[in-house]
Amino acid sequence: MADLIKMMPGARRALFMRYHIGGCQSCGFQDSETLTQVCERNDNLPIEEVIAHLEQSASHDRAIQISPEELNLKINTDAPIKLLDIRSREEFEAVMIKGSVLLTPELQQSAFSSWPNTQEVVIIDHKGDRSLDVAAFFIGHGLTGTRALHGGIDAYAKDVDTSLPRYNIEIGND
Repeated sequence: MADLIKMMPGARRALFMRYHIGGCQSCGFQDSETLTQVCERNDNLPIEEVIAHLEQSASHDRAIQISPEELNLKINTDAPIKLLDIRSREEFEAVMIKGSVLLTPELQQSAFSSWPNTQEVVIIDHKGDRSLDVAAFFIGHGLTGTRALHGGIDAYAKDVDTSLPRYNIEIGND
């Protein structure tokens, strides 16, 4: 499952939304399991159907993503775009895309209550995996102009603005 999630970052969301798999402790799965094993222990779901659903979901995810190069063009043409960064405050303060703001609960509420539904919004994270879920959440709340930065700020720093420092997050076992 780890390889599947890496290949299709929105797969966990897709599995949970349609089959109630992977969203909580009672329906979770291990990274070491295969999709076949997960389907078998969840009422023998037809693997072909699940794969077709995941492929359709991945296609939808690609449609709501914006490439680092496309975002850079929008930034440099002064397009009316909102850049919302969902990383931690520490990450945001260490490196950010010019014009981006840290997404806070208050800003999110303001966006949902007062921004035009068609407002262009780009969700930024570190590697481009969590931003898909947040973009889907924003779209589901009516902000249909929301997109996720493909590859996150890491891809933007690598492919567009090499002056931005790149970093890795390491989680220790303390």
